[in-house]
Amino acid sequence: MAVTFEDVRRIALSFEKVEEGTSYGTPAFKAGGKLLARLREDGDSLVVGTTFEEREEMMAAEPETYYITDHYLKYPWVLVRLSRVHADALRDLLGGAWRLASITKATAKRRASGGRRADRSRGVR
Repeated sequence: MAVTFEDVRRIALSFEKVEEGTSYGTPAFKAGGKLLARLREDGDSLVVGTTFEEREEMMAAEPETYYITDHYLKYPWVLVRLSRVHADALRDLLGGAWRLASITKATAKRRASGGRRADRSRGVR
């Protein structure tokens, strides 16, 4: 059941445009400069991007696997114990973080280019 950091690396790098780097001095994975996940200093926990709603559901369902510290209360991240998480669950979680980073990047790109995209099908520009 336990997952190693090598498993995390293999899964994270399987997503398009994900690169390995560092964050806070620990190994991390980013897509388009947006952090998806990083290893915590304890070596057994991974910090993974998520939504507040999904985080609450995960922590309620499996509090031994998913948790947060006071530092993360106001941020959309969840801590995952690699010694407890199943590889399939980790793949889903990292995929969700990758999608969130992609959505955030696309939104920022639209805002930088002047806001809304042209919708020619309805005559709106």
